[in-house]
Amino acid sequence: MKKTDQHPVLTPLTGAKLIIAAMLLAFANFIVVLDMTVANVSVSNIAGGLAVSLSEGTYVITSYAVAEAISVPLTGWLAGRFGTVRVFTTCMMLFGVFSALCGFSDSLGMLVTSRVLQGLAGGPLMPLSQTLLMQIFPKEKKSAALGLWAMTTLVAPVMGPVVGGYICDNWGWGHIFLINIPLALVCSGVLLNLLRRFETTLIKNKVDFIGLGLLIIWVSALQIMLDEGKNYDWFESNTIWALLIISLIGFACFMIWELTHDHPIVNLRIFRHRGYAASVLTISLAFGAFNSSIVLTPLWLQNYMGYTASWSGFTTAALGILAVCAAPVAAKFSTKYDQRMLVFLGVGWLGLVTFYRSFGATDMTHLQITIPILVQGIGMPFFFVPLTALALASVNSEEIASAAGLMSFLRTLAGAMATSLVTTSWEDRTNILRNDLVDKILPPEQIASMLGDASQVDQTTALYMLDQVLQSQAVMLATNHIFLVVSCTFIFAAMAIWLAPKPKKVVDTSVAH
Repeated sequence: MKKTDQHPVLTPLTGAKLIIAAMLLAFANFIVVLDMTVANVSVSNIAGGLAVSLSEGTYVITSYAVAEAISVPLTGWLAGRFGTVRVFTTCMMLFGVFSALCGFSDSLGMLVTSRVLQGLAGGPLMPLSQTLLMQIFPKEKKSAALGLWAMTTLVAPVMGPVVGGYICDNWGWGHIFLINIPLALVCSGVLLNLLRRFETTLIKNKVDFIGLGLLIIWVSALQIMLDEGKNYDWFESNTIWALLIISLIGFACFMIWELTHDHPIVNLRIFRHRGYAASVLTISLAFGAFNSSIVLTPLWLQNYMGYTASWSGFTTAALGILAVCAAPVAAKFSTKYDQRMLVFLGVGWLGLVTFYRSFGATDMTHLQITIPILVQGIGMPFFFVPLTALALASVNSEEIASAAGLMSFLRTLAGAMATSLVTTSWEDRTNILRNDLVDKILPPEQIASMLGDASQVDQTTALYMLDQVLQSQAVMLATNHIFLVVSCTFIFAAMAIWLAPKPKKVVDTSVAH
């Protein structure tokens, strides 16, 4: 291993430089996380604009997710080999360039290729923005840095559908990518000058090509399986079975190779820290549950409660209002109180409110739907901010980039798995409950008796209305069931944090030189 010394460690930024750098790093993280969901509501517009089918249009989402899932866990290796600041600013610039290619694409092939490149460039930006925020803030204000990063990470996926829907309706689908360009160019240029002195020591290890290849194989297979499983009717398809087998074998080989290699491309040994392992387990469970709720809510509102895409987006976005307000408080408390207790209370609050939401009814008003979502946002920063601080405080300073990258990867993977499970379970549960309602509540002879001697037209109308009522009730019951399961997952995640030892130090992510 060769090390190349760069600049010595300097004092954190202060004044206007700190404010500018912090805002640009936060916005950089925001647009990358936003791009995970901003295209979700734009698939139909993209498919229509490029004259392709809706199923082909979903490749826009899948391609980005696969590429990002591959590049995120490589963050630690990239930062060590090329430098944290250099990797961040380069990826930020490339993210803008590939966003431009996405926006100007005139064919599906060009758009998918551009999205792959955009995902590869965007992956490292999430953990590196977190790492750099922690470096530029003074030690006593590092919790504020975590609060700022947490706000953008939690609010962005909620705002994605709202922003995407508005832009598509008013400007055209290409602009959901083009809006990234000015911010990406400004961030890369300004931050390179502001953060140049924070560059880290370079570690010239040999490239672990085998580990990289295994990572690409199993992550790609798993992500494609999760994204396309519903379209292929899951394990009724040989394609899904093949993807599952490839991902499992690839994962097993990857684990064995990385744990025995001298210079692994992904540092899995970081899980030897019990505090970090417990924190990652908690954040994966909690974020999976959180992602489930923000995916299910707009689907339910749009398809069965009569909400437009815009109104369902605004209703779901209420989750972020009190979350933003509570983030500074959570950041301050995380330096004064046991972070495990804050995480327990924050995640537990999310679970309790979700449990309340599991008693919904089809005649709920907009206010009755929105208030629990609004109130639920209070708990978001109280689990995310102290949990991130606890995780990063549990590892050595030179492991920060790897820790942040792995945590982002597993959080994203948990969200993807939860999305697939929830959407499939919701539909399956709806069908089961609908059949139960038909068989047990309204048997055929009772329906015939109710219709009596009505005309054929009246009978058809009555049967249609009855079918709509049964479907609506089945969906409501299925939605309540999913929320109940999600609430239990939150509670389990809240208890999992107590596996971590009591924190003994304030998070300090200064990377050794």
